[in-house]
Amino acid sequence: VACSQEEKLWHAVKITACVLGTGLLIFTAFVNPVSWYVQDLWASSGHFWQTTWLKIYYLFEGKEWTIFLLGAAFIPCLAFWSFNGILMVADVTGKPTFITRYRIQLGKNDPVDTQKLRQAIYTVLCNQFCISLPMLVPMFYVMRWWGNSFSKELPTLRWFLVELSVFTVIEEILFYYTHRLVHLPLLYKHIHKKHHEWTAPIGVVSIYAHPVEHILSNTLPVMTGPMIMGSHIVSIAAWFSLALVTTTISHCGYHLPFLPSPEFHDFHHLKFNQCYGVLGALDYLHGTDAAFRQTKAFERHRVLLSLTPLSESIPEAPRRAE
Repeated sequence: VACSQEEKLWHAVKITACVLGTGLLIFTAFVNPVSWYVQDLWASSGHFWQTTWLKIYYLFEGKEWTIFLLGAAFIPCLAFWSFNGILMVADVTGKPTFITRYRIQLGKNDPVDTQKLRQAIYTVLCNQFCISLPMLVPMFYVMRWWGNSFSKELPTLRWFLVELSVFTVIEEILFYYTHRLVHLPLLYKHIHKKHHEWTAPIGVVSIYAHPVEHILSNTLPVMTGPMIMGSHIVSIAAWFSLALVTTTISHCGYHLPFLPSPEFHDFHHLKFNQCYGVLGALDYLHGTDAAFRQTKAFERHRVLLSLTPLSESIPEAPRRAE
């Protein structure tokens, strides 16, 4: 079985190399005209952001390592824990009901097991401080080698949108295949099983993982894009923060109004062998979302544009009496 899965994985990699390369060109071509329009809007506030950046730069006296830690570590961590702090209050207390009424897996984590939550928080902190933080050291020297990561001039919004499209595609490819890799029986048993202890995930467990998995699937897919592109530290700070908040939403267990749908990854935690990616493009390409597409969860997999929970407007079909 393991050999068969490895062959399927390698075949999937070869297909993706062709399809995603084409997809990147198409996506970038689509982003360009949109970004021209947004750039006009940005121009009016560009002076403000440039001035703010220079104030920060001179506040830290141009010390690149300090600025790098601020942008690549402190700001993303602040975004992660601020958002998760709100979610954990809802998980533990069941309040505010504005959040908890949007729970995806009804009746689970209601309330969350506080002992299990403390263990998750401990593991997440260890991953952040003992793995992610040290990995920033080689990244810092790669960015210095590029020479423009600490420039006094900010990148244009148009260029940042192009970078963002590249970051997203790279993360999708690396996360999908490393995620499928750790689902191979041997690696799952010793590495990935830890993350799947939460069949009904909550936000903070987005980076609750074995150290090896945290390196392969959580950290490298996000870091690789900026290192390839030689991105500015402001772009890195924005991308890292966005990636952490997005993965928190995917794991939070609530399908909240006006936020990206977490139904896709929540289904992965429920069923284990479906929905391996972030965006779902590779899952569609390789058929690893086939079962998901036959469910009510797939019907709910969209941005909620009203205040009525989708669990109410698109409820699960009643179970047949045995």
